[in-house]
Amino acid sequence: MSIKTLLLISLFILNLWANERVVSLSPSITEIIYGLHHGNALVATSSYSLYPKEAQKLPVIGGYQTPNIEKIIALCPTLVVGQTFNQNTLEQLKKFHIKTVMLTLKTLPDIQNSIKKLGEILHALKEAKKLNTNITNAITNTPKAKHPHSVMIVYGLKEDLRNGIYIAGHGIFFDDIIKVCGNTNAYTSHTTNQPVLNYENVIALNPQQIIILHSHATEPNVNIKQALQNWYALPTKAAKNKKISIIDEDYLHIPSQRVALTIKRLCGEMND
Repeated sequence: MSIKTLLLISLFILNLWANERVVSLSPSITEIIYGLHHGNALVATSSYSLYPKEAQKLPVIGGYQTPNIEKIIALCPTLVVGQTFNQNTLEQLKKFHIKTVMLTLKTLPDIQNSIKKLGEILHALKEAKKLNTNITNAITNTPKAKHPHSVMIVYGLKEDLRNGIYIAGHGIFFDDIIKVCGNTNAYTSHTTNQPVLNYENVIALNPQQIIILHSHATEPNVNIKQALQNWYALPTKAAKNKKISIIDEDYLHIPSQRVALTIKRLCGEMND
């Protein structure tokens, strides 16, 4: 093959890459794409794609569970990347001959496998390996509990604890992190990965520690002091031992490469 032919092929490939137009259907996917150094290929993303700051300048195609098909098609994407809960949307887009990829981001292995898969698709395997190495290092090097105990992780802070308490069950990356930290999940049933409890269920579980994941962005009007008092009013080992805490970091709910930060943050909270 001549040098001229190789040059023409290279220019053709570069031209194809320059015209890559990617739509992300979730904040997690947006973060991974930026982590792979391909944020310049993104033409739109979903609501709540707040990291990195550059993502906030992108057009929004709707909520990450309710994307707008017409808006996506109008952007003429060459690739649309979604998660398992976007399956119906991705199937509809296939009918318009739009290339789609569906990622699973439930567990820690899922996250790492999805980073590698997207790295392969975007020709960014070196960057993907680096992101996954950071996650592996966090899993390996994070100090384990000296006194293993049961932990309940709660999604969101609310003052009314009578019902609608969402917690981390099994088969999800928060459950993986509890184990990585050397502890056990207070929720023992394997029926669902995001069970919904009331205060009586919480009392019955009687966790030794409760960690509440709060977000000022989505829960700006919660009276934090009153909510914490209500949690301490429940007769649990966590309340007795003063092991109920609220943490608010923007990456906690996002299953992306920043889960490495979540591992360190939660293990620090559990094993303090």
